[in-house]
Order: sequence, then structure tokens, then C-alpha cells
Amino acid sequence: MEVNEAEPTTRFESAWESDMSLQGKVALVAGATRGAGRGIAVELGAAGATVYVTGRTTRERASEYGRPETIEETAELVTRAGGIGIAVPVDHLVPDQVGALVDRIRVEQGRLDVLVNDIWGGELLFEWDKPVWEHNLDNGLRLLRLAIDTHLITAHYALPLLIERPGGLLVEVTDGTAEYNAQHYRNSPFYDLAKVAVNRMAWAHAKDLEPHRATAVSLTPGWMRSEIMLDVYGVTEQNWRDAIEQVPHFAISETPRFVGRSVAALAADPEHARWNGQSLSSGALATEYGFTDLDGSRPDAWRYIVEVQDAGGPADTSGYR
Repeated sequence: MEVNEAEPTTRFESAWESDMSLQGKVALVAGATRGAGRGIAVELGAAGATVYVTGRTTRERASEYGRPETIEETAELVTRAGGIGIAVPVDHLVPDQVGALVDRIRVEQGRLDVLVNDIWGGELLFEWDKPVWEHNLDNGLRLLRLAIDTHLITAHYALPLLIERPGGLLVEVTDGTAEYNAQHYRNSPFYDLAKVAVNRMAWAHAKDLEPHRATAVSLTPGWMRSEIMLDVYGVTEQNWRDAIEQVPHFAISETPRFVGRSVAALAADPEHARWNGQSLSSGALATEYGFTDLDGSRPDAWRYIVEVQDAGGPADTSGYR
């Protein structure tokens, strides 16, 4: 199987990693089987963190996705990158499983410095461009549970451990910045609500965490070359540009490791409290912190989407990566 998260090989990656240190830090990436969650977990590992990675697909049991990626594979990538990866199968809709996970982290590590809520699982459920009366109701409601309930359940159990030490960081991963989502309809009421809710959720958590000297942000990748997206376009990470002919704006896409570097940069920033309650993007944080994607480029997808794609312009990434 093709794995996107190749080991660091370029001068850009080496320079980035030398500036990062999360040695001694403990992170939980909830929803790390593939995509953004995997990219985030690997980059936290590359910075030296101990990373618990959760999901529903293991080498013994697959979720309804039927995909080959597993949490064990993610944990191995974390360790290979330089951290300590620990895979724990968890269904984040089951409170007892989440509670047991946090209890385990408390016993084994005695701390939690970074919580990343990347649980999703809705790709097979939403129906593009359908109003609520045409969209399958069961699928839509399931999507909302996967996108919202899972994040709240995980926060309920994990945040008490996070706030025991000052400086904790909660990252709520979504699709679209708060500004973009407030002004654009995201294709169906269910998907729209799911993505807007996570932005607002981070803002609300920020209010509760601030007195405990902890920080909450929402974070969106750009057009991400996840394993699923690459399969949809029939390409791999090695030849992804072949898909530009059929989908020109795919030229602005980024690897899952790019958003991973966003989280690693935030976690390593001793002044990340300045971002508390804000909606952030991988492209904007790359400009702020100076990191690049694996190929040395710096794609700013959400600026591109507004100024080029949504404006009906031709696919030209000049000045955007």
C-alpha cells in the first residue's frame, strides 16, 4: 500500500525538524487512522512527542470505510519519525471507551499537553448539493454525531487532564475557516453545520480553557491530498500532478503533513495562547511560522480558493504556493 507520509528526505524537512522540539510532551490525536490525523500525528512525532493515536480501523478490524489504513500503521510512522507512537482502538462515540483512553494516558504518562480532535468519518455519508428534504436523513444525522458528538465526548474526558498543567493546547480540526464558512454554503445542511460547529466549538472551549492557561483553536487544512482523495483521482503522492488535468484547481493541494506541521508549530510555540479562540489555516500558519510542505512549497489554499477558484479564475497558483 502507498503511504503518503514518507520519511523526511529533503533539506526543507530537515531544516523544519531542527527547529522543533516537543520532547517530553504527550499528545492525543483522536481520529488518526489516515488523512489529516495521520499527518498531524507524524509531525508531532517528528518533533519528539509521545503520541497516542486513535481510530476504529486496526489490523484486526476495519470500520465501515473498508480502507486499508490502520492506527497501528500510524503509530509506526510516528515512531519512525522520531517520536513514540501508541495506537489505541477507540470509537469516540462511546463515552466509556474515551474515558478509559484518558485514564490510560493518565496512568502511563501523568500528563496531556496536546489534544487534537480530528474525528470525522463522514465522507461516505454526505450527499453533495442536496437540500435537507432530499438528503438521506439517517446518514445526515449520523454525520453530525460523528463530526460533533465525538469531539464533545473527547473534550469532556480529556480536557481535565490537559488543564492540570499550564500551556495545554486543544486543536479542533475542521474544513474551512470561520470566515469562509460564515459566507459560503458548504454543499448540504448537514455538512455545513458539521464544519461550522467545529469552528464555534473551539471558540467556546477557548472561553473555558483561558482561566486554566490553556488554549483552544480550530484549524483547517487546505485541499488535502489524503489517501481517499488520491484514490478518487486515481493518482498517488508521487504522481499527484497528473490529476490537475481533470481537476485544475487541485494544483493548490497539500499533503496531510502540512497541517501536521501547523499543529507541531503551535504546540512548540511558548506563546500559542495568542491564538486562543481563533480559526486558523495551514497556509496562514505556514507564513507565520516559516514551515513548508514536504516539497518545500507553501500552499495558501484558502486565500487561493477565495481569490482564484471561487472568483472563476484560471488555475494558476503563482503567488499562492
